Amino acid sequence: QEWTWTERYATQPEILSYANHVADRYDLRRDIEFGTRAASAAFDGANESWTVETDTGKTVTARFVILAVGCLSSTNKPKFDGVDSFEGAIYHTGEWPHEGVDFTGLRVGVIGTGSSAIQAIPMIAKQAEHLTVFQRTPNFVVPAQNRPLDPEEVREMKAHYGELRAMAHATRTGNPFDVNPQSALAVNEKQRNLEYEKRWQIGGLIFVTSFNDLQTSAEANETAAEFVRNKIRDIVENSATAELLCPDNTLGCKRLCVDTGYFETYNRPNVTLVDVSKVPIDRLTPEGLTVGGQSHAFDAIVFATGFDAITGSILKIDIRGCNGLSLRDEWAAGPRTYLGLSVAGFPNLFAITGPGSPSVLTNMIPTIEQHVEWIADCIGYMRDHDLGTIEAARDAQDKWVEHVNETADRTLRLSCNSWYVGANVPGKPRVFMPYIGGMPVYREKCDAVAAAGYDGFRLS
Repeated sequence: QEWTWTERYATQPEILSYANHVADRYDLRRDIEFGTRAASAAFDGANESWTVETDTGKTVTARFVILAVGCLSSTNKPKFDGVDSFEGAIYHTGEWPHEGVDFTGLRVGVIGTGSSAIQAIPMIAKQAEHLTVFQRTPNFVVPAQNRPLDPEEVREMKAHYGELRAMAHATRTGNPFDVNPQSALAVNEKQRNLEYEKRWQIGGLIFVTSFNDLQTSAEANETAAEFVRNKIRDIVENSATAELLCPDNTLGCKRLCVDTGYFETYNRPNVTLVDVSKVPIDRLTPEGLTVGGQSHAFDAIVFATGFDAITGSILKIDIRGCNGLSLRDEWAAGPRTYLGLSVAGFPNLFAITGPGSPSVLTNMIPTIEQHVEWIADCIGYMRDHDLGTIEAARDAQDKWVEHVNETADRTLRLSCNSWYVGANVPGKPRVFMPYIGGMPVYREKCDAVAAAGYDGFRLS
């Protein structure tokens, strides 16, 4: 109630201001060690404790370790030949300078057309002398329809925060979306397009809930995909460029992006789109880069190549469980957890929104909140019952992983190469990492496990 949002989709500075507001409001900085990375964490079975070593040389001993490292925190930096030879500036959208970047009058190359690129490209194009975008895979994008929030609208929302939160907790994605219970195939083309147009004008991810079978029926999904392609063709004036920007995969199998003026940007005279799907980037050079032997000269290059999602930040830490068991080795063929919260062989280690939990397929704030509350209650239970350790039982973990896989197999989410399956990181095992069953089902399972004395865990 003390904070007032100003836009429908808050910008980064406003989100950062809110984070600082929360830190000040609850005096959180006293519990945070800034400028410090965890390098390793090792479990000592004799003392039932963890030892965490940091890159500053500091060592911390703790009974419990909670991995709250974020699902999209570890940047995916492509290993192009010659990357160190480029004489201009190189940036990554996931590690943007705090002071910002001024591209005025510069020749800029952007590599990638995922979510961060779709946000950055329109802004860079307004400054750059010329912007060249290198696209391997076009993405489905729906408009954000961002706008300032009316003060009366904000007051109305604040008056109903309780109901809105309850509604979010009861929905599959943790968002109070208006889900159409109809099949896209149960209505005619005109009715379908009216529904798609209504949601296009509303803006945001509500588009993917236009009908109830867009993620389960390829035929239904294609109707939504073609609607978006036709929007791209209407917006982009050059027909060849428009077709390059039209995805041919399943809508929603990659993260559906929201934009402000992304497709319109390709109508600017200072923007060029280069397709690298069939002829990839050869290498970086001192002057820029080459594609199929053709040189492109730049003053700055932006890698908009995303993240080593969900497991990347966890596996950056050398985590050793019982008898020196390595988490990297345990996850060599893909991550395995119980409920996304715990890993067999690693007592007293918890993960917030870990692989095998709904995480990135949901509204992250209530999803994180649910994990925080569950872990806090679990630690309280252990203290109340004088228990030293808790660890996922391997058979329970195996059954949960099987359930996560079976649930994903019933959808279209596996039909393309996305970061949901780690396909954007060379050599990463192809496993669908988040749990697609939805938050209410997941929350019910977690609550049942706790109510049954933490069924599926080994406690001692």
